Formats: sequence, C-alpha cells, structure tokens
Amino acid sequence: MTGKKYETYGEYLTASGVAYTENEPMSLHTTFKIGGAARYFVTPADEEQLERAFCGAKEYGINTFVIGKGSNLLFDDEGYDGAVITTQSLDAMSVEEDVIACNAGASVTVLSRFACDNSLLGLSFAYGIPGSVGGAVYMNAGAYGGEIKDVLIGSTYFDLSDGKIKVLRGEEHCFDYRYSIYKEHPERIITSAAFKLTRGDREAIRAEMEDYMSRRRSKQPLEYPSAGSVFKRYPGRYTAQMIDEAGLKGARIGGAEVSEKHAGFIINKGGATCRDVLELIDLIKSTILKQFGIEIECEIIQVGR
Repeated sequence: MTGKKYETYGEYLTASGVAYTENEPMSLHTTFKIGGAARYFVTPADEEQLERAFCGAKEYGINTFVIGKGSNLLFDDEGYDGAVITTQSLDAMSVEEDVIACNAGASVTVLSRFACDNSLLGLSFAYGIPGSVGGAVYMNAGAYGGEIKDVLIGSTYFDLSDGKIKVLRGEEHCFDYRYSIYKEHPERIITSAAFKLTRGDREAIRAEMEDYMSRRRSKQPLEYPSAGSVFKRYPGRYTAQMIDEAGLKGARIGGAEVSEKHAGFIINKGGATCRDVLELIDLIKSTILKQFGIEIECEIIQVGR
C-alpha cells in the first residue's frame, strides 16, 4: 500500500489488518511499569504484518520503536510520539537436531525451557531472563558466565532502509559485553534467530536451570517492577558492590529505590516516574565518581518522547 491512500497511519494499519491501539500507556507494557502513552501501540501478528507496520510508519512519517517483552527499557513520562511496535506475537520456535530457530518475540525463558525439553544444552544461563529473543540478541544478554554470543549462529532482520529481509552470521554480529552490531543500526529490526546447542541430559539441564532460577530469586528483587540490572559491569569491579559500599542501598527518590536486596537494581516501589529513576541514576553515578573516581555506564535504554 503506497501513495498515502489513507488519511492517517491508523487507517493504514486498519486497512492492512494490523492490530493497534492509540494513546496506550507504556507502563502496561514494560517490566518497570513506567512510561506515558504511545501515540500508537502496534501488535503485528506475523513477520509480514511487522513489515507492513514499519513500511507504513515510514510512509506516514511516524517515528517507530520496537519492543519485545519490555525489559531493560525506561519510557519517558510524557510518552512516545510515534508507534511502539511490539514483536510479542512473533514467538514461534522449532528445533532440528541441535539447532533451535525462533522468532524475535519469543521469551528467552521459554526458549531456555524449550531447549531443555529437547535435551539441548547451552541456554540454561538464560532461564529467568525476562526479555525477548530479539532483545537478547540486540544486547548480547548474559548471566552466570553464559552469553547469547556463545550459542547464536545467525539472525535475520528487516532492513528499514530498503525493505528487505537480510541475514547476519556468527561473527558478523560483532558481539561484545552487552553489545551487538545491531546497536549501531537502528534501521535493522531483528525478526528471528538461530542457536546451535549440544546434546545433554535433560534432567541435568533442568537441575542447572532451577539452580540459576533459585539464585535469581534469592539475590534479585523479582517481587518489584524493575528494568533489570541498571549499570554495566565496570572492568575489574562489581558495580553493585560499589553502590553498596557507597551506602546507597535503599536510597530513594519518589517511587524509585535502590534495591536493598541487590544494589544493582532500581525498583519501582509504587508510582515511580521516569524522572524519579533518572534522578536516582544521576545520584548513583555522581556518588560513585566522587567516592571511587569511576564513571559507571547505564545499560537501560531510555526512550524519549
């Protein structure tokens, strides 16, 4: 559909059969439970609809931002003046021998469980990570000594610049700590990924997963909304330990608080705003710089209006 046959992007989406809502609070779609209304919240049912949603946004001059499970994100209190396009319905996965292929909207935790059910070893570390596969590839998610780069063999993406589906292989992702080449190319929208694993004992894999989950529950404030770990690891230092040593556990601005359970998390104790979180982040960063002479880097993605 080209030539602006419809008056608005919303009319275009309706004609294209793509589900959407208008003025949708992003607090309903992020793990932080923070954020004002998005002008459009678009829910494509498949990759074809995803392409239509992005192509239409480009045609109608609408800014776009893609989300999966809404983790690791902090939306502005004023909302987002554009289309937030979610991959949440793109969650299919399949297995062939020792390779799992899945769409970008699939839950990382569900992927880990699927691998275990098929007696495949290599994704246990991801059990309990709250994000989507697309987000995990985008930021090279990791935990307990494992990272996405260890098992990913390829990903596909929709290139907004020319409207084509393309593929990245292994080293082309340029993975580093909490980094992939996708961070340098916002025009590349991840649509699927493939992981090569190894055969293992299902019960042993399950036991390892449950051990990791038990550690998460005991050490992380999973009972409160958060965006996950706030700061990147500083080389040779544990950032959460520095925050703790600086006496910032329990520090609070508005409804945002440095978790008493894990100082690397900022939690929403109720009614926290984006401004509360940002002011608390600034307080933490300035305190760490003053006490340790170290500049720590935030890893949460801030989405402005």
